Amino acid sequence: MNFLFHMYLSGNDPELLVGNFMGDFVKGPLGDSYPPRIIQGLLLHRKIDSFAQRNDSFQASRLRLSPHFGLYRGVLVDIFYDHLLAKDWSTWSDVPLSDYISLTRSVIEKHLTIMPKRLQEFVPVIFNELLPSYILYSGVESTLLRMSRRVRRVNPLAEGIIELTLHYEGLKADFERFIVAAQHYSSEFIENGDNI
Repeated sequence: MNFLFHMYLSGNDPELLVGNFMGDFVKGPLGDSYPPRIIQGLLLHRKIDSFAQRNDSFQASRLRLSPHFGLYRGVLVDIFYDHLLAKDWSTWSDVPLSDYISLTRSVIEKHLTIMPKRLQEFVPVIFNELLPSYILYSGVESTLLRMSRRVRRVNPLAEGIIELTLHYEGLKADFERFIVAAQHYSSEFIENGDNI
């Protein structure tokens, strides 16, 4: 769940950000279940995920990781990319990371009542623990351990920090190419809607 990356790609529209933030928790047809801009944010989230699956840089990162991680390689890349974004935040934003986290939290909390219940309950963890910790290896490690416990079946996610250490420079290079492409893609979507 790469919350930081998705929020970052939402631009300056609060409702778009809320929808993009909610994306992993809202499945199926959207209909008119949310306000139009929040629906656009949900669509943006899905579009970014689809874009990543087709993007050469993202796929290069996924394939750097040991086959031992199987289908979880994409999950690991998502978390690693949030770490890389947090670690070099000043390269990508003029707003300090701590300020950005506070500002986005304020926007999210104003829209809590429309969010799925399990996301509402998870918001304090996201903003108090996950996002501030992504800048550190130990934060990534804690996140992966937390995720491994939430998955019902036996999984290797808790071991994933080793892959970040082993492949750091390659992952960073992939990330830097991917974020530029993802920014362009997201900006096009925000400007043109679902016509891209």
